[in-house]
Amino acid sequence: MSSTARTDHPAVAGLELRPLTFPTSLDDADPHAADFLAMVDVRNEIHRLVSGHDDHCFPAAELLPHYAPQPWEIRRMWLLLLDGVPVGRVGVDLPLEGAQTLALFFIDLHPDVWGRGIGTTALALVERTAREHGRTMLQTYVEHPEVPGPRLPAPTGFGSVPSEAHNVRFLVGHGFVLEQIERNSVLDLTAPTDGVERLLAQARERSTDYRTVSWFAPTPPEHVAGYAWLKSRMATDVPAAELEVPEEIWDAERIAVHDARYTSVGRILHVVAAQHVATGELCAFNELVIGVDRTGASHQEDTLVLKEHRGHRLGMLVKCENLLRWREIAPRSPRVMTYNAEENRPMLDINEELGFVAVAYEGAWQKQLH
Repeated sequence: MSSTARTDHPAVAGLELRPLTFPTSLDDADPHAADFLAMVDVRNEIHRLVSGHDDHCFPAAELLPHYAPQPWEIRRMWLLLLDGVPVGRVGVDLPLEGAQTLALFFIDLHPDVWGRGIGTTALALVERTAREHGRTMLQTYVEHPEVPGPRLPAPTGFGSVPSEAHNVRFLVGHGFVLEQIERNSVLDLTAPTDGVERLLAQARERSTDYRTVSWFAPTPPEHVAGYAWLKSRMATDVPAAELEVPEEIWDAERIAVHDARYTSVGRILHVVAAQHVATGELCAFNELVIGVDRTGASHQEDTLVLKEHRGHRLGMLVKCENLLRWREIAPRSPRVMTYNAEENRPMLDINEELGFVAVAYEGAWQKQLH
């Protein structure tokens, strides 16, 4: 791929698409640190403006491990500058697993510079990068703040986005198809725990063939294989509508990299898993994460019950137990955030019983490249 910022569209006056080389540290001695810090600053500001809160904002030091090169994907990113001032970023992830036809991307652009052709220029760069790597499908997830007017429904029959939202009009206008809605939900961690304790007791009554095990990252050796299998099934067992989702291979090395992304910078990752007593198989799990600022929002990351073990309230079991443990682990965290496909009613039913409330929606969009 060319390292220049040339595009195939007419230039936007004063626009630079600067390729990022990810630094190995944030020290001044690293020549790539300044651009990375600028990228994180503009990322956080855009998330703050779009979402209306800071819960998606992270310090650069906590994000840096997530950008280290990995053998299972190629990651490209550019810092967008207008007259030398950072106004956005563009990223393209190219999975090296499965059929290798997919390119995942995002375009984060400051609202103050919408409507100037910058997004169109950035998308041209995304499409060119995808084609240079033989990719035929583009995919992106975008939060769509509510605006009045008509709705664009998801083809799943679950959820919709506002047709007049700026980013909806941009994606439709560039040939993208809405495939799925993701719900962003929040649970108040300062509320009484009586309801969670009651639901946990009920789940235990329904899951007598299972026990729970839990750990902090790094994953104990005895659970690495089972955890890796569960993580690999996130790509196949979660509702994905018509989205192209490549299968993922997880092993001990990948688990170690995953865990280090959190532990190396002082974040806490706690896992509760359900284990089948008769076989010892791990068959459900829930992850909770908090950053170095223990007073900030917590994030519920992956949750899964293997298809062959569903119907025993294992999702409720692992979520309840982790939430109750979390009150001891991160007692000053005021809330926990999570995402679920809008058609994933079994998991949403659990969340709603626990008290999670919807706060935002994302659209999952695809475009076939020709």
